[in-house]
Amino acid sequence: MSDTIAAIATGQMVAAIGIIRLSGDQAIHYAAQLFHPYSGASLLDEPDRKLVFGELRNREGALLDICLCTISRNPNSYTGEDTAEFQCHGSPMLLRTLLQELFALGARQAGPGEFTKRAFLNGRMDLSCAEAVIDLIDAESEEAVRNAAGQLSGAIHRKASAVYEMLKNLSAHFHAVLDYPDEDIEPFELEDYCSDLEEALRVLEGLLATFRCGKLMNSGIPTAIIGLPNAGKSSLLNALLGYDRAIVTDVPGTTRDTVEERVKLGGVTLRLIDTAGIRETEDRVEKLGVERSVAAAEQASLVLAVIDGSLAEETGREKILEQAKRAEHAIIILSKADLPRRCKLDGLPVSSRTGEGIPELEDRIAELFPLPQVPAGEILTNARQADAIRRAEESMQAALEALRSGMTPDIVLTETEEAMQALGELTGASIREDITNRIFSRFCVGK
Repeated sequence: MSDTIAAIATGQMVAAIGIIRLSGDQAIHYAAQLFHPYSGASLLDEPDRKLVFGELRNREGALLDICLCTISRNPNSYTGEDTAEFQCHGSPMLLRTLLQELFALGARQAGPGEFTKRAFLNGRMDLSCAEAVIDLIDAESEEAVRNAAGQLSGAIHRKASAVYEMLKNLSAHFHAVLDYPDEDIEPFELEDYCSDLEEALRVLEGLLATFRCGKLMNSGIPTAIIGLPNAGKSSLLNALLGYDRAIVTDVPGTTRDTVEERVKLGGVTLRLIDTAGIRETEDRVEKLGVERSVAAAEQASLVLAVIDGSLAEETGREKILEQAKRAEHAIIILSKADLPRRCKLDGLPVSSRTGEGIPELEDRIAELFPLPQVPAGEILTNARQADAIRRAEESMQAALEALRSGMTPDIVLTETEEAMQALGELTGASIREDITNRIFSRFCVGK
């Protein structure tokens, strides 16, 4: 028996549509007490996954809304339990009133991610698919959407499960021969599994290799725009965003703090950080801004070093170039390309006023951060999953080394069983409850 949970699945703002979801043994019965189909039939007699038009009334019979309702019976529902979903007009007060009516009937407030957690616990999806749900909700680029959707359809699960099944068959064969020596079982020869272990290792290595790009694809590439005061940093930020986000004046030191925005450029999402101009100053507030600028540059994956291309020399320019050299990736931008060029440095001429050089900047970024050429869903974006695959890969590597050095099968199998344990954590086949709770706490209520 599962208790019945209910939650508002849409936002708390006024909207055209508002959705309330229920899941649990009494979900359909509670919904039927409040929703009355215009067909005259009971909601209990309606088929699964059919949108039913009718009246929503409170327990005293007062009309609350004219809306839609759909039900799904276990196990063929999102959670694997009986579920119901009201699609009402999007008044926050209406949704809260309906929720209170459901609580009065016996439902309780769902916790964060509890619907998806029940789907996992009831075997409707594995843990990698469940985590893809929150990635899909949080996706901020088309590539992230496609990859999360691919993971939701089981792309990571299929790859990990294929390796897990191979290891399980190897272990089962070994133990069968060991435990039943008198049975007519094919002799266990560890060498017969060598190619399978090598192929499994390649699969894990291929998955793990996508993680760095996947992490940046999901969270965005930390990109610091650095330069001297009045070099054109804030103008560049505004040009890339397409609107005036930062204040631009000809007064040096206007930007006193970091300003962060997201923008898609070169096919990837950048977390652009406009920083204070880096220079020596006695102004305490500006000095703090400069310190934050240096820190942002040191932590960034990409630095856009803005040099005023209209000036032949500038005091402090060497410090900007040195900061760029220390960065993981850096692009030297010669700003104010619409003015006569006097700077002799090599760099990309860009005019924030005319847009000159922006397409070339996109191309440079795309070259620096190419997405892996793998099917959608096979780019690893989750640190927990990457850690599980890394541990499985290390165990597989150790198993192969033990096999090649002629160690006994039990030594090899000890390592393969470690790999199976790690892969079980990836899919949720073997996972501690505290980790499961932490994963679903990232979800919003109603999902």
